[in-house]
Amino acid sequence: MSYPISRRTFLEQLTPAAIGLAAGAGALTSHAADHMKPVEKKFVPVMVTPFKSDLKIDYDKLSLLTDFYLAAGAKGFFANCLSSEMFFMNDQERIDLTRHVVNYVAGKVPVVSTGSFGDTIENKAVFAKQIQDTGASGVILITGHFAAASESDTVLLQNLEKFLSLTGDMKVGTYECPVPYKRLISPAVFKSLVSNRRFIYHKDTSEDIKNIEVKLKIAQGTQLEFYNAHTATAVESLRKGGRGMSPISGNFYPEIHTWLCRYADDPSKSADAAWIQSEIARTEPVISKYYPLSSKYFLKKRGLPIELVSRSKAKSIPAEQMKVLDDTYNVFLGWCDRLGIKAVNARQ
Repeated sequence: MSYPISRRTFLEQLTPAAIGLAAGAGALTSHAADHMKPVEKKFVPVMVTPFKSDLKIDYDKLSLLTDFYLAAGAKGFFANCLSSEMFFMNDQERIDLTRHVVNYVAGKVPVVSTGSFGDTIENKAVFAKQIQDTGASGVILITGHFAAASESDTVLLQNLEKFLSLTGDMKVGTYECPVPYKRLISPAVFKSLVSNRRFIYHKDTSEDIKNIEVKLKIAQGTQLEFYNAHTATAVESLRKGGRGMSPISGNFYPEIHTWLCRYADDPSKSADAAWIQSEIARTEPVISKYYPLSSKYFLKKRGLPIELVSRSKAKSIPAEQMKVLDDTYNVFLGWCDRLGIKAVNARQ
């Protein structure tokens, strides 16, 4: 099987001198210009999608939700992701959803979006270009979309090579999405990807601090921004070079992740950081039940007028689980009191 570019070209294919994106909010990375400045750690929510009772996307509520994330300190957005219920949308909805967020944010912060849908590499490239055309800062590629579970990393790299050859100078990222299956990127593959400056983003779901540490060392000093989805390794990953956090719990209490991103490296906050990490790790199994509907229930408690409607498997939340979420909401308010956080009031 042959591909349009060689492995060597794949590794050496560089963008022009400015390896970041355009100046302003579109630049996911700007270290080439101001590498002496402290690197800002970012909370980037994996956005949920509000639906109307007829299961159509509620764009008005999506705008309100976007405002809520921004008020809570979000420094970017991952639209059209697993939390968005993208696997229950058609291509046009995925594009329209991404475009709405990009247009609504209007350059305040960068927006990335999954763009690797399609039954062939050629079709994936076509769809990715449509996502790029929305104005997204980066097109995210699901690792499980580029090789079957039984296929080797060689196949994964070959398919990525072919995809890149079809997509010009498109800025891309990787996402170890659990669907269609969770394909974790090995350090060797990760090193190959980071060597290509078109790769600007990685969302890690390995939940393994040793694996994370290896990847962070590889990414150090490069254009690639590393975002951790695992709350139990949040502090370690931030301290060891992670660019930010992007966990599902950001759809419940985004202020907590904003606080962690701001203070993980602050020695005076080390005790509080260790404490809050243990707290959010403890509550993760609770909030994960009936997700993403559980997050919509929680957000509704926080004042967002969104419907408790989901296209995913969970169509309703049992009363006993609602009570658990109610209790978790009160726990969250206690966290805010201890850390001196002003929780966003979405009703105002």
